[in-house]
Amino acid sequence: MKKTIKWRAILLAFTTALALLYVLPSLPGFDVFPLWWREHLPHERLKLGLDLQGGMHLVLEVNAEKAVENATERWVGEIKSAFDKEKIFLDRISREGQESIRLRLSRPEQRDAAAKLLSEFAVLESNPTSDPSEILLTLKAKEVKRLKEYAVRQCLETIRNRVDQFGVSEPQIVPEGERRIVVQLPGVKEPQRAVELIGKTALLEFKLVDERTNDSKVMQEALAGNPPPGTEILYQRITDAKGNTSSVPFLLEKRTLLTGDSITSAEVQIGRELNEPYVSLEFDRVGAKIFSEITGANVGRRLAIILDKNVYSAPRINEKIPSGKAQITGRFTMEEARDLAIVLRAGALPAPVQIIANVTVGPSLGQDSIRKGLRATLLGAALVVAFMIFYYRLSGVVADFALLLNMIMLIGALSWLRATLTLPGIAGIALTVGMAVDSNVLMFERIREELRLGKTIRSAIDAGYKKAFITILDSHVTTLITAVVLFQFGTGPIKGFAVSLSLGVLINLYTALVGTKTVFDWMTTRADVTTLSI
Repeated sequence: MKKTIKWRAILLAFTTALALLYVLPSLPGFDVFPLWWREHLPHERLKLGLDLQGGMHLVLEVNAEKAVENATERWVGEIKSAFDKEKIFLDRISREGQESIRLRLSRPEQRDAAAKLLSEFAVLESNPTSDPSEILLTLKAKEVKRLKEYAVRQCLETIRNRVDQFGVSEPQIVPEGERRIVVQLPGVKEPQRAVELIGKTALLEFKLVDERTNDSKVMQEALAGNPPPGTEILYQRITDAKGNTSSVPFLLEKRTLLTGDSITSAEVQIGRELNEPYVSLEFDRVGAKIFSEITGANVGRRLAIILDKNVYSAPRINEKIPSGKAQITGRFTMEEARDLAIVLRAGALPAPVQIIANVTVGPSLGQDSIRKGLRATLLGAALVVAFMIFYYRLSGVVADFALLLNMIMLIGALSWLRATLTLPGIAGIALTVGMAVDSNVLMFERIREELRLGKTIRSAIDAGYKKAFITILDSHVTTLITAVVLFQFGTGPIKGFAVSLSLGVLINLYTALVGTKTVFDWMTTRADVTTLSI
C-alpha cells in the first residue's frame, strides 16, 4: 500500500514540476532568469489571442471562379499559338463564360486537323456545334474542381509568405470551408497597411504600348469604349509635387509578354538622380531569356510595367537588356516600395480575394479583457476554495490542493501545446474550476454516506471513490465529446474554448482521481486514524 502511494506521489510531483517549467515563462519577471535556463529549458510564453493582446481578425473569400476564368484565357493563348504553328487558320478564338472557348475556322476543311491538334489538350473536351466551321471547347469538370482547390491553397500560401515578410509575430492563417481563409494578426500596429498587403492581387505584367497611343483620334475612340482590336486602355496614376493626382491613359497591346511568375528577387533601391525609392526586379533564367528577347525585338518602343491593371511606368526600350533586370518606379514612399517588394517576392494571388470580415481589437481593450477575465476567474476560484474549506473542512483543503494542481497543469499544457489562450478560453478554464469541484463534491458525499453506514475510514474512502468513479467519468466523457465537436466545427474563439475545456476535463480526471486519492491514502496510512475531517 505504502509503495503504491509513494509511486503515485512521485508521479504527481513530476507532472506538477513539468507543468511549472512551462508556466514560468509566462509569469512576470521571467526575463531575469539565468541565460542557461532560457536557452535549455522551456522559454516560450503562453500565446494570447487577439481578444487578449489586440490585433486583427480577417476572413477572406477567394474568388475561385476567376482562377478558372484566367486558366481558360491562358488556354485561348496556348491554342492560338499551336494553331499558328500548324498553319491552321482561325477567323476568331475567344473565351465564353468561365469555362468555354469558341473557335471559328477560316477553312472548314481543316476541322479534322484542328480536332486532332485539340485532342492533345487533355483538360479540354469538345462539344457539338451546328456550324461545321465552329468548335466549342469546355474545361473538364475535374479540371475545374482542381483549379478552384488550387486557387484557395495557393492563396493561403501566398498570404502566409506575405505576412511572414510583413513581420507579424505568431500569425495564424488557416483555411475555413472550401473558399475562405482566416487570418489572425496578433499585435499588428498598422492594420490598414496589413489589409492592403494581404488583399493585393499583385499581378505583375509587361505589355507593349501601342504606337497609336499618341494618335488623338484613335485614343478618343478607345476612351469611348472602342479600342482597336487586340488592344486595351489602362491608366497610370500620377501625383504631382502638391499631392494632386491625375490619371494618364495608355493604349496597350492586350497580349502579356511576361508576368511576375519569373521574378526571383524584388528589392527596394534608392534612385541616384531624384533620391526616390524604386523596386529593382531580377528574373529567373527563363524570365531573363524572355525579357532579353522582348527588349531586343522592340528597341525604340515603350514597355509598360503593370501591377493589378494599373500602369506604374512605361519606359522606352533603348537597347536589348540581357541581364534579366528591371525597375519599377512611380514616386513611391519608402513604405509603399517595401510593401510592393514584399508582394512581388511572395507572388501574385491566383485569384482575387474579398475581405468579408475585418475585426480589429486595440491593445488597451485586450488588456482590459485580460484584467476582467482573470478577476472573474480568481474571484470565482476564491469563493469555491472558501466554500470547500467551510463545508468539507480538511477534505476541502485537499480538494483545493487538487484545484491548484489542476490550474498549474492546465496552463502548463496550453503552453506546451503552443495553444492560443483567448477570452472564451478563460471561460473554459473557469468552467473547469466548477467541474473540478463538482468531482470532489461527488466523491466526498459518497464517502460521507459510507461513513454513515458504519464503515471504517479506509473502507469508506475506497468505496466512495469506487462508486463515484463511473458518474465522474460519464460526465467528463460527455463534456469531452462536446468539446471535440466544438473544436472540429468551430472557428477562432470557439476553438480556444474547446481546447481549454478539453485539457481541463482530462487534467481534472487526473487530479481528482489520482491527486486527491493519493493524499487521502497517505492521511489514512496510520493505524490510529479514527476520524476524517469531511
